[in-house]
Amino acid sequence: MDIHDNGPKPNVFDIETATVENSNYRAVAWTGKHLQVTLMSIEPGKTIGLEVHKGTDQFLRIDQGKGVAKIGPAEDDLQEYEVEDGWSIQVPEGMWHDVENTGDEPLRLYAIYAPTHHAKGIVQATAEKAEEDEEAGRDEPPKWVAEVDTKGEEKA
Repeated sequence: MDIHDNGPKPNVFDIETATVENSNYRAVAWTGKHLQVTLMSIEPGKTIGLEVHKGTDQFLRIDQGKGVAKIGPAEDDLQEYEVEDGWSIQVPEGMWHDVENTGDEPLRLYAIYAPTHHAKGIVQATAEKAEEDEEAGRDEPPKWVAEVDTKGEEKA
């Protein structure tokens, strides 16, 4: 399935099929002013990578595979949850989190960020490419998205 980020225009697609067919580490499927949809694929034994988002809540849904979600207020204070196909994970702003693939097939999931967190339409085949893009400033939300400060309040 070919997904093209046409945000912020209306968009309709079969998210479950797109998620299961996605083999990229991260592919932004749609970017709105206040929300963004990304598709992710994590190889067996790999993780999303421990991270925290300031000013952004995150919803993740597993559509294939199984893993462990780790969420907590600090890098060294994480609670673990076993997750698999059909499970969702909600990560409040400011919480450290990671998802590890503990299965023997790719862990396929989609993530919804509110507000938008990544560059419109960016596709990153690997976690290394995603990190490289972030460090180089190529993975920033578009200027037209709602700007939110680190307290989660929309800027004027």
